[in-house]
Amino acid sequence: MKIGIAADHGGYELKKILHAFLVTSGYEVVDFGAYELNEQDDYPDYVVPLAQAIATKDVERGIAICGSGVGASVVANKVSGVRAALINDYFSAHQGVEDDNLNLLCLGGRITGYMAAEEYVQAFLNAKFTGLERHMRRLQKVHLLEK
Repeated sequence: MKIGIAADHGGYELKKILHAFLVTSGYEVVDFGAYELNEQDDYPDYVVPLAQAIATKDVERGIAICGSGVGASVVANKVSGVRAALINDYFSAHQGVEDDNLNLLCLGGRITGYMAAEEYVQAFLNAKFTGLERHMRRLQKVHLLEK
């Protein structure tokens, strides 16, 4: 599975840890930056290209990290076809995929511990969309909003 990852300065350290975790877990990782710590950078500069890669299916899923995860979630959801959520617990990490076909996991680099982040990422990547009728019906309503 090809996974995209992106972070601004607030998520830079967590991104480095998760990048290594993903590679050692056998995933192909596409890094959308930041490539160095710059306290003046802006999360949209990294998260938007990641979200666009998800929308065009250049990557299957993504992980976006900023200081709180809120900004990354807000901007990612502006890209049609992206279903991003700020995740702070294990259940939501897999349930978001199973029920809502989540394709971009957002984390807060300043609030999510490294071990918890790895657990959330693993749950997110191992989860599969159920495709149940009720979930399809709900997602269709979301797709209509994107038009």
